[in-house]
Amino acid sequence: MVQKLDQKLPVANEYLLLSGGVREGVVDIDLDELNVYARGTDYDMDFTLLVPALKLHDRNQPVTLDMRHSALCHSWLSLRLFDEGTISKWKDCCTIVDHINGATNYFFSPTKVADWFYDSISIVLSEIQKKPQRGMPKVEKVEKNGTIISIILGVGSSRMLYDIVPVVSFKGWPAVAQSWLMENHFWDGKITEEEVISGFYLVPACSYKGKKDNEWRLSFARSEVQLKKCISSSLMQAYQACKAIIIKLLSRPKAISPYHLRSMMLWACDRLPASYLAQEDYAAHFLLGLIDDLQHCLVNKMCPNYFIPQCNMLEHLSEETVMLHARKLSSVRSDPAEHLRTAIEHVKAANRLTLELQRRGSTTSIPSPQSDGGDTNQPDDRLAKKLQQLVTENPGKSISVFINPDDVTRPHFRIDDKFF
Repeated sequence: MVQKLDQKLPVANEYLLLSGGVREGVVDIDLDELNVYARGTDYDMDFTLLVPALKLHDRNQPVTLDMRHSALCHSWLSLRLFDEGTISKWKDCCTIVDHINGATNYFFSPTKVADWFYDSISIVLSEIQKKPQRGMPKVEKVEKNGTIISIILGVGSSRMLYDIVPVVSFKGWPAVAQSWLMENHFWDGKITEEEVISGFYLVPACSYKGKKDNEWRLSFARSEVQLKKCISSSLMQAYQACKAIIIKLLSRPKAISPYHLRSMMLWACDRLPASYLAQEDYAAHFLLGLIDDLQHCLVNKMCPNYFIPQCNMLEHLSEETVMLHARKLSSVRSDPAEHLRTAIEHVKAANRLTLELQRRGSTTSIPSPQSDGGDTNQPDDRLAKKLQQLVTENPGKSISVFINPDDVTRPHFRIDDKFF
């Protein structure tokens, strides 16, 4: 429906659906501007949806980006790469730079794209409100968090949080990350290089000193989905446990995100013997190792991006901030079991709250654009159950959603190369 408004979005589009919201570190986006949502209180399941505003296809050569004005891992995007029709459609979402020779250059602006996207979604929701359809999800909350649009949908008895991120999608691989391919990696021989380098994104996030209106950040979310297939279940358990601990403990000031932890885990996979990482009963060892790695990164103020190692993701932090977090992490290392028990209790409390809200039927009493309160029948929650089943049964797999703009009621899912 957003595509139909002004035909800005590609008609044939591919949306990458990731299990877990932006706050869970599924993409490398700063969390400073995001409102705090709590599982159980605000939502029951969370997802991140990457929506390509523009797409560039592989020309059988590394993709060269304009990084002259940006920090490592970031880029401006000139619309000179596109045809006149695309420039005409999107120039109101660009910053304009006039050159001495009289030429005008349009740079795709992440902040303006996010503003346009939020306004478009608001218009669509207003239209839905005028013509409510039985079975449509209830929109319980829509908020713009920086350059991300967060939507909480009530589907049956479930509340699903979608962090929707407008992105630029590329097929191929960026030239700046080309040297990474020359190194040995833990996934060698397990999956093909073609699977790992099938594409990348620019996400609307800037560097610490970058220009917010122009700067995009490189994201390798599609590759990370593929790499996750090669990580042992015991290491993934340790990662989830460590993430649960640090999200609460290191939340203020916001300097360490779960994405940093994910990067450290990938580096550990490259560094440690495969036979060691394959041990099924070593989850506790791996948890301690991840805590130690994080501590090492803080003390040295160094956390290289996995795909672009010359980019230090902690470079901008002050000595005071890193030492504050290092001290907090020392308390975890001295008694990890106690901190893990606390994190587990938080999860249990959130689950109890979800069940209690479902029992009280609270999702039917929350006003929404789709409901005037007169219909007490709960909408069909088959979509929620289907999504949950797809994610649960396909750990580590790439789940894509294809939607026909002429019939948005029938999405088609692709898991790796299989369609549903």
